[in-house]
Amino acid sequence: MDSKQQITALREELREHNHNYYILDRPTISDYEFDMKLKELQALEEAHPEFHDPTSPTLRVGGEVTKNFDTIQHEHRMYSLDNSYSKEDLEDWEKRIQRILGDVPVEYTCELKYDGASISLTYESGVLVRAVTRGDGFQGDDVTTNIKTIRTVPLQLKGDYPPKFDIRGEIILTLEGFAEMNKERLANGEEPYMNPRNTASGSLKLQDSALVAKRPLECLLYNLAGENLGVTSQIDALDKAREWGFKVPTVAKLCKSIDEVLQFVSYWDVHRHDLPYETDGVVVKVNTLRYQDELGYTSKAPRWAMAYKFKAEQVSTVLHKITYQVGRTGAITPVANLEPVLLAGTTVKRASLHNADQIEKLDIREGDTVFVEKGGEIIPKIIAVDFTQRAAGLTPTQYATHCPECQTPLLRKPGEAQHFCPNETGCPPQITGRIQHFISRKAMDIEGMGSETVELLFKEGLIGNYADLYTLTKEQVVPLERMAEKSAENLVNGVAASKAIPFERVLFGLGIRYVGETVAKKLAKAYKNIDALQQASEDELVAVDEIGQRIAESVVQFFAEPKNVEIVERLKSYGLQFSLSEEQLEGQTDKLKGQTFVVSGVFENISRNELKKLIEDNGGKVGSSISSKTSFLVAGANMGPSKKTKAETLGVPIISDEDYLKKV
Repeated sequence: MDSKQQITALREELREHNHNYYILDRPTISDYEFDMKLKELQALEEAHPEFHDPTSPTLRVGGEVTKNFDTIQHEHRMYSLDNSYSKEDLEDWEKRIQRILGDVPVEYTCELKYDGASISLTYESGVLVRAVTRGDGFQGDDVTTNIKTIRTVPLQLKGDYPPKFDIRGEIILTLEGFAEMNKERLANGEEPYMNPRNTASGSLKLQDSALVAKRPLECLLYNLAGENLGVTSQIDALDKAREWGFKVPTVAKLCKSIDEVLQFVSYWDVHRHDLPYETDGVVVKVNTLRYQDELGYTSKAPRWAMAYKFKAEQVSTVLHKITYQVGRTGAITPVANLEPVLLAGTTVKRASLHNADQIEKLDIREGDTVFVEKGGEIIPKIIAVDFTQRAAGLTPTQYATHCPECQTPLLRKPGEAQHFCPNETGCPPQITGRIQHFISRKAMDIEGMGSETVELLFKEGLIGNYADLYTLTKEQVVPLERMAEKSAENLVNGVAASKAIPFERVLFGLGIRYVGETVAKKLAKAYKNIDALQQASEDELVAVDEIGQRIAESVVQFFAEPKNVEIVERLKSYGLQFSLSEEQLEGQTDKLKGQTFVVSGVFENISRNELKKLIEDNGGKVGSSISSKTSFLVAGANMGPSKKTKAETLGVPIISDEDYLKKV
C-alpha cells in the first residue's frame, strides 16, 4: 500500500470511529488506539502535504487564528420562532393553519428546543464548506474554522446526500462539560462562566481555533434548507440527516393532534432535567413539507412552526423604584428597578413593566417584593407581587402623566396599550433615538459613529435629525469632547460612505413605525423607489405580501407628515439611494404592474420561490391570501381546498404555472 492509499484508508477509518463515538455513542476502539492512529495519520500528512484534504480528521485540533470574522449572507434566511405558553395558544395556532390549508388532517413533529447558539452549516458534494452564525437572520459571521474543531460536526458526509444544502442546529455545551470547564476555571482562580448557552455562543467567536477545540462543544442538528432535498416531511428529514452522519437528537415524535403534542410537552416539562443538555421548551412543526411551503412565513417567523416554552425559572426580589423610558417612536415603557438578583445565570437589575394596564393588573407598588422570570429565558419580566411580604402603607402606583424627558403631557390612543409622548420634534430621546436607529449596523452602518457620539452631536446643537449628519464637517466635529482629528475624519468619511447603502436599508433607517428589515425589503422590492412608495394608498400597500393594515397605515401616516417629506427630500439631495440599483432592476419589467397574485400548491416546472420572484421582477405583487383585489390564483398540485373555494366564490381566475409563464 503506497502513502496515498495509507492516508486515504486511515482517514476513512478515523471518520468511522469518530461517527461511532461522537454521533452513535458506541465506540469500537479505545481512546489510546484512536490517538495512535490519529498520530500516524498526522505524520503521514506532514510527510506528504500534496495529499492535503480539508475534511481530514486531523484538522479537528484547530490552530488557525481568525482576527476578523467575515459577514456572510444566508442563502436561506434563518427565521425566529413564535412562542406559545398554553394549550389555548397552540389551539389558536392550529386554527390559523386550518384557515390557510383548509380542512385537511395535519400531523405535527415535536422536538425539544435546545438552548444553545444557532448555526447554519452548508455542504457541497458532501463536504462542509461553510458555517455561519444566525446573526440577524439575514446574515451572520463565518465561523467555519472554529466549527471544524467540533467533533459532532461531520466534515465529510456519507450516503445519498443532496449535492448542496444547508442544515441548521444549535451549538451546545453539555451540563457535564460546562461543570468541568468551571471546575478548571475555579482551580485557576478565575471567575466561573455564568451559563452554558452564553459560553457556547462565546466559544464560536474565539480567535484561536485551538482553544475552541479544547472546549466540550457539541452540535445538534434538526432542520434542512435547500432545493430538491429528497424528503417529504420533517420526520423524514431528521432520519435522513442522521443517515448522512449528523448528530440529530433522538427525542422527536410524530403527533396526530394538539392533544398528543401537549402530552409530549407535559412529559418533557418533567423529564427535561434528566437530559445532558439545557432545554427550554418544545418546537412543534407541521410535519408535511408541502404544507410548510403552503403556509409560508410572516415577516419574522414561519407560520408552520411554534415554540412551546416551559415555565421559566422564577426568583423573588424587591422593587425599589419605577422609572419611565422614552423610545424613538415616543412610546413610554415603565421600568422596574430591582434589588439585583441572580436569575438563569445572569444578574437582573431591571425589568420591563410593559404598560399602565400591566401595572394596574398586577397592583405593583414601589417597595413590593415581586416574582421575576425570564420570558423565553432571556428577557426579565415581573409576573406577580408577593402580597404576603407587602409592607403597610405602600401607595398604589400612579402612572406617569407627563414625559419624563420633555414634560409634555402623555397621550394614549384608543385601543393601544402604551402611552406615548407626542412631542416628536422637541423630545430629546425621540430625536436621538431616531438618529441612533438611522446609523445602526442594519441601517446606514455609519463607521466612526455610535450612540454616545449621536448624543454629543445633539447636545452641541450640531444635529437635530438624521439629515443633518450629511452637513457635518471635520472642523465642526474636532473640538468635541473625546474627538481627536483622526476620529473626526473617520466620522465624516463614514457619513459620506453611507450614501452608497442600498435603498431597502435606507428605507429601514427612516424609522417608519412597524417597518423592520424584512418589511423594508418587501416594500423596496414592490415599489422600487421612494416616490412610488410615497404615493401608495393603504389598500395598495395591504396588497403586498406580508404587509398588514397596521404597517400600511403607518407608512401612509409617515409620508403625510410634511417634516418627514422634507427630511427625505434633503437626504435625496445629499445623494442617498432612494431607488433599487440598476443591478437589482436588471431583467425587471412592468408587464404585471397593478396585478396581485397568490401562489399556492406544488409546481413541476418551477419552484414556488422562483415563481414569486418572477412575479415581483415583472412588476406584480405577491399576496398571501385571496381577496377581491387578487388578480390571479396560480394553482399547483395539492393546493389547499380553502384557497380554491375562496377564489371561485370571489370570481378570481385560477391559472397554472404554465399559464403564468406565458404571460411573462
